[in-house]
Amino acid sequence: MRENTRLSSRLRAAVAGDVMADAAARARYATDASIYQMVPEAVVVPRSVGDIEATMTIAGEEGTPILPRGGGTSQCGQTVNRAIVLDNTRHLNHILDIDTESLTARVQPGLVLDELNRALKPHGLWFPVDPSTASRCTLGGMAANNSSGGKSLRYGIMRDNVRAISAILPDGTKAQFNRDDPALGPYADLVSDMRALGRREADEIAARFPAVQRRVGGYNIDALTGADVNMAHLLVGSEGTLAYFTELELSLAHLPGEKVIGVCHFPTFYAAMEAAQHLVTLTPQAVELIDDTMIALGREIPLFRKTIEAFVEGDPAALLLVEFANGSAEANAAKLAELAQMMGDHGFAFSGAGDRWGGVVPVTDAALQNAIAEYRKAGLNVMMSMKEAGKPISFVEDCAVALPDLADYTQGVTEIFARHGTKGTWYAHASVGCLHVRPVLNMRQDKDVKSMRAIAEECFDLVKRYKGSHSGEHGDGIARSEFHEKMFGARIVSAFEEVKTRFDPNGLMNPGKIVQAPAMDDRRVFRYGPDYAVPDFKTVLDWSAWPGAGGGFQGAVEMCNNNGACRKLKGGVMCPSFRATRNERDATRGRANTLRFAISGQMPGGLASDAMADTLKYCVSCKGCRRECPTGVDMARMKIEVLAARRKDRGMTLADKMVGYLPRYAATAAKFAWLINLRNRIGPVRKLTEALTGISHRRDLPEWSSNPFRDDEARDANPDVLLFADIFNRYFEPENLRAAVRVLRAAGLRVAVAQDDSGRALECGRTLLAVGCVEEARAEVARVIDTTKVAVAKGIPLIGLEPSSILTFRDESLGLCPGPEAEALAQSALTFEEFLVQRPDLPLKPLNKPIYVHGHCHQKAHDAVTPLLDLLNRIPQSEVTLIESSCCGMAGAFGYAPDTIDVSYRIANLDLFPALAAAPEAALVVANGTSCRHQIADGTPRRAMHLARLLDQAIDE
Repeated sequence: MRENTRLSSRLRAAVAGDVMADAAARARYATDASIYQMVPEAVVVPRSVGDIEATMTIAGEEGTPILPRGGGTSQCGQTVNRAIVLDNTRHLNHILDIDTESLTARVQPGLVLDELNRALKPHGLWFPVDPSTASRCTLGGMAANNSSGGKSLRYGIMRDNVRAISAILPDGTKAQFNRDDPALGPYADLVSDMRALGRREADEIAARFPAVQRRVGGYNIDALTGADVNMAHLLVGSEGTLAYFTELELSLAHLPGEKVIGVCHFPTFYAAMEAAQHLVTLTPQAVELIDDTMIALGREIPLFRKTIEAFVEGDPAALLLVEFANGSAEANAAKLAELAQMMGDHGFAFSGAGDRWGGVVPVTDAALQNAIAEYRKAGLNVMMSMKEAGKPISFVEDCAVALPDLADYTQGVTEIFARHGTKGTWYAHASVGCLHVRPVLNMRQDKDVKSMRAIAEECFDLVKRYKGSHSGEHGDGIARSEFHEKMFGARIVSAFEEVKTRFDPNGLMNPGKIVQAPAMDDRRVFRYGPDYAVPDFKTVLDWSAWPGAGGGFQGAVEMCNNNGACRKLKGGVMCPSFRATRNERDATRGRANTLRFAISGQMPGGLASDAMADTLKYCVSCKGCRRECPTGVDMARMKIEVLAARRKDRGMTLADKMVGYLPRYAATAAKFAWLINLRNRIGPVRKLTEALTGISHRRDLPEWSSNPFRDDEARDANPDVLLFADIFNRYFEPENLRAAVRVLRAAGLRVAVAQDDSGRALECGRTLLAVGCVEEARAEVARVIDTTKVAVAKGIPLIGLEPSSILTFRDESLGLCPGPEAEALAQSALTFEEFLVQRPDLPLKPLNKPIYVHGHCHQKAHDAVTPLLDLLNRIPQSEVTLIESSCCGMAGAFGYAPDTIDVSYRIANLDLFPALAAAPEAALVVANGTSCRHQIADGTPRRAMHLARLLDQAIDE
């Protein structure tokens, strides 16, 4: 992975945007969501079209290929190459124009689909091509891939919704590809040649191109036939091989009105497939498939478990989600009635048995509909959540056949899989005969690679027999390009090659895709190539749930399939630093790829390297990925391994010691609270302490209390609850603990602080883990386990106020001290609100003020925000608003460091600070996290309080 210094020097001199050629940066762009990997020559993040032109010029002079890249979510290897990768997502991501009269929008290529739709919604419009990756895929990437989605039955695919594309040709020519007849010049000559090709090949195209909507394989040379030729449609689906898109003109649609979903349950998979052709006659806007394997996997993922319970009846072999949007509740109800009638006419009823069991579960609630949509969109990642070495592999995933052939085709594919000793999970677009299926294979084993080749050959033969499309949605890339001759014939492939040569005579635009592709089973371009190996190494946490070296750490890292869910910009928590920087380094995916390169020897220095530390610099350990990554990549936990390795290799700084050993000196420091607190009031001292301690002078430190909480303030005999008095509330905000004791006692409970006989307060080890002191943290956790095990055995819960502290016992402690005692403590450890919400006898009175709630990241990761809201809603006449925010950005010591404070504030300014600015002046703000309260105090005029203090005010005595 040696840097090409000549190339990178030329690029840095010519380009205003970032140029990255170090090993770690190139590693992060070496893969997409496919099985393939090629390390790029360099990465350019262009700030302007001028940067693109300069890069293309240098690339041409150096003979180095160019690869335009959007979200990097391609599943067939379209966005990997030994090339200069240009990442459009950070800067070239703007909406240029929205015309509500003509129903068009002009956008830059790096704009994410969901961002466009958020801007369109106030106008009652949307862009109706809706792939499952809408939260991170870009419009340029969608056009390059000819994307589609669940609504294509009604709205068509990308090609049907792109009006024009402005692009730069490899020779530097700028042109707008559309329906217009061009004037004289290089572009006019190109158009003339392409139209001539269309006329010449019209009969062969008619004979060879499959007559199904979902045909995205090869170049769209069928767009060159007939009188109405739109040159933009030739570029759609070209996968960056013909020209560099700089602007797209898109067709918009009016938002559909109210919708309903009829969830059709079937006793056999074949029955569901056979029924699809009949259900589409009811004119739904989508019919989506979920099979029993996907249901079972989803039930194991906390994020989706409740959703599945809400719409799945019994144990169906398959579901078809039939969606209607007919403008009114009455019209939709009529459609649901027709659907139920049709299912009954085909002999399915929930009262039936065997092959006759089934029926329709209506879903009219909008929130549940959205939850189902998120689950369905996560289908790929749900499948990839399998922890074994074998994974569902994409290469025959989205073949498409006509609906009357769908049942027999899917049965044939299932039989092919079985002959090769594997099976697949089916889901997606039954409405258009394009189903996603991936056989489970281990791409590290030669025998499974050979099986992949054989399965591909047999499946594509089957598709050809049914006159279907071998590439129905996810493009060609490396996985399918070599099969074009089998599917289209030699003459059509020759025409594809003619198109490529005419546009790109030097072959520098993403070579090896669509034409002249490598073999799909060439392991030299695999993510896990023939030389891939991870030597065993010692880890500090328990990773035994996964396979591979490092006690399973390898397998945990390799769970990242690069689908990019961590790059979403709104909703949930993951990934707050990426949302602030839009840097691939700062997404969970980017970090996981760097980790994989580090442990496999593909990047110098391993886990303790500076490159690895830089990669994790902005990880705030929010644990959003723990819950929201459907494959379960817990980067906060992985960061502990890196911190531990680095501490072992480099030792600790003074700042590390101040953070990690806070519990050890806190009691002494509190005695000098008045003196230490002067730091916040004397400017020169603030700057001096920054140089000494690594704490930014721009931040106030938390004020030490001169009257910290003492264990003897809650020492009731025969306690009903044990209170875990964490370090933050004990020494900085003891009034929170005192309020909690009063509230618990008001509920009629006896309270005692959890303590041992050492004279030293119990701690969870959180501060130690934050600086890589894992063995010391293990000792602290073991002390808590030993101290509480008798009470835990009696069913006495351990409750805590600080989410990051108490939830350590449900998370990291299981990796530190694995065993039944740690598991028992995990079951007993509850946040203050999780415990109190179970108490119906808490006497509360109105507060007569609106309440705004910011959830701590760890609360969100453990699904512990709902109890907080439920408890607040018990206050009479309460008006409770949950702030839809990601991380607050403080994240313990992260917000105090001089080199991370700016990102800390940027994170807060994404959602949290604007929401508080818009809240009523009289509103009460609840934030249970110590860091969250301090971030709010530092960045807004507001003062947030812990729930315990608010409830203390609301107690009706």
